[in-house]
Amino acid sequence: MTELMPADHFESFEQQSHAARLGMWVFLASEILLFGAVIALFVGYQVHFPDAFREAVHHNTKVLGSINTGVLLTSSTAVACSVHALRIGRIRLAALLVSATMVLGLLFLAIKFHEYGRHFDEGIYPGGVGNFFAEHHARGLTEFWTLYFGMTGLHALHVTVGLTVLGTLLIGIVRGTLTPALSYRLEIGAIYWHLVDVIWIFLWPLFYLA
Repeated sequence: MTELMPADHFESFEQQSHAARLGMWVFLASEILLFGAVIALFVGYQVHFPDAFREAVHHNTKVLGSINTGVLLTSSTAVACSVHALRIGRIRLAALLVSATMVLGLLFLAIKFHEYGRHFDEGIYPGGVGNFFAEHHARGLTEFWTLYFGMTGLHALHVTVGLTVLGTLLIGIVRGTLTPALSYRLEIGAIYWHLVDVIWIFLWPLFYLA
C-alpha cells in the first residue's frame, strides 16, 4: 500500500487530517454564532409580539415542517453511515448512501419551496408586503414573516452548499480518488451536513410549533 503523503506545509498525513477537522469545527462555531444571533432576535420579537407570532404560526403547515424534519434526520443518518462504509472499504455502499443523502436534501428543498409558493399565494412576502398584511393588522406579523423567510432562506442556502459539497465528494468516491484512507474528507462533509440538520431542529419548533 502506497503511503499517503501530506501537503508540503504538514509534517504528517495525520496532522493534515487533524487540521482539516479542526478547521471545520472552527467554521461550524462561527455558523452557530450566526444562527444563534438570529434565533435570539426571533425570540426577542416573539416575547414582544406574542399574539402576532401565535397567529402567524397558524399560517405555516405543521405537517410539511414535520415531514422536512424527518427528511433531514434520515439524511443525517445516511451520511453518517456512508462515512463508516467508506472507512471499511465498502465503496459502492458509501456512494449509494451519499446519493441517498443528496436525494433527501433535494426533497427537503422541494418541500420548502412548495411552502414558499403557498405563502406567496396567500399574499405573504418578506417585509410585510402582500394582501395578507392588508387584511391582518396585528403588530409583529411583519417581523415574523421577515424573519421566517430570512432564516429559512439562509438555511436553504446552507442545504444547497451542503449538496454541492456532497456532490463533489460523491464524484471522488465514484472516480476512486476518495479512498478509505481519505475518509476524513467525507467525515468533514458529513459534519457540515449534521450542522444543517441541527439548525433545522431549532427552526422547526420556532416556526411550526411555538
